[in-house]
Amino acid sequence: MTLATHFFDMPRFLATSPLFSGLSPDELTRIAKSSQIRSYAKGEMIFSLGEACEAFHIVVSGQVKLFVVSPVGQEKVIEIISPGQSFAEALVFLNKPYILSAQALVDTVLANVSKNGVVSEIKQDPHFAMHMLAGVSRRLHSLVQDVEAYSLQNGMQRLIGYLLRDVEMDAATDQKTLTVSLPASKATIASRLSLTPEYFSRVLHELEAQQLITIDRREIRILDVKKLVGYGAQ
Repeated sequence: MTLATHFFDMPRFLATSPLFSGLSPDELTRIAKSSQIRSYAKGEMIFSLGEACEAFHIVVSGQVKLFVVSPVGQEKVIEIISPGQSFAEALVFLNKPYILSAQALVDTVLANVSKNGVVSEIKQDPHFAMHMLAGVSRRLHSLVQDVEAYSLQNGMQRLIGYLLRDVEMDAATDQKTLTVSLPASKATIASRLSLTPEYFSRVLHELEAQQLITIDRREIRILDVKKLVGYGAQ
């Protein structure tokens, strides 16, 4: 279902995105005119592999799963996108179809920013082009970190790293406890970390047996951040 943009302050929302922060009101207004708000029900496909890419997307509310499916039907979660994050930025410049699929994990609202609007603004303003390059570079950096983790870390280290993803390691010694809410099902996050659901659960229960965490459905309470960091380094 597409919602009329006059019910949503699109320029103000775009200004909160790292891609568009620092743009002038006129620039934000032009981008907003080529954008639309759309709501997706839980489980609804946002786009599928092979479809034409005519926009990139920013999550207003909800969560989005980016994934691919192997020839034998096995799903691999590439990323879980949360509110304020964007996705498919690089694809709008490739003139190629989507190379993966996206699905709403919960009821989700997206700001869909059209390719034509972005290209038009880039032609007018090199400053805007630098914003877009920065956004694409952040996504590339994130993917490189993922590849590094899959190559160099074992499953335990990947899971601990995920639980501590929002903790500055320099501050870890000052932070005793922490509660982490898993943003999706354990099976989805296991796929995101390239782990089987069974191994994911086994590692969580091992950490609980070591009295490093407690588990309450999707709520993971880290009882000692420093000890958890040390356990992952073993």
